[in-house]
Amino acid sequence: MRPISYRFWIARQTVLAMLAVPSMVAAVVIAAVAPSPAAVVLPIAVLAAAVAVWVVERGRFYASGYAERDEDLIVQRGLLFKRVSVVPYGRMQFIDVTAGPVDRAFGLATVQLHTAAAATDARIPGLLRADADQLRDRLTAVGEARATGL
Repeated sequence: MRPISYRFWIARQTVLAMLAVPSMVAAVVIAAVAPSPAAVVLPIAVLAAAVAVWVVERGRFYASGYAERDEDLIVQRGLLFKRVSVVPYGRMQFIDVTAGPVDRAFGLATVQLHTAAAATDARIPGLLRADADQLRDRLTAVGEARATGL
């Protein structure tokens, strides 16, 4: 299996920090201002939630990957619920390459494979943009050859 880009992990840490730091500051201010001794628990709860999200995102990063084989593409993802999708090249209808604002800031993209089956959710997040474009081009070429019987 080929792993996704390490930049994906850095991007997820950045998003987590952008959410956790202001939440922690607000929790500390509330704990300092509030007369209740129970308010001290708030910063601890925010820190525990941030650590839990960090652990989950780290696991999701290491559990994601893909492999190009002769006849199909294998996409693996999921931490608690592992999902392995095997998509035959001849079944691919079209391939999307998308990137949200955070992905664009880190030079990342997601490759989404679409087949005739509505249940197919084969997507590969966290690829470098150039790698995503190259993968899309390779998959398109192989898929067209397989679909026409070449």
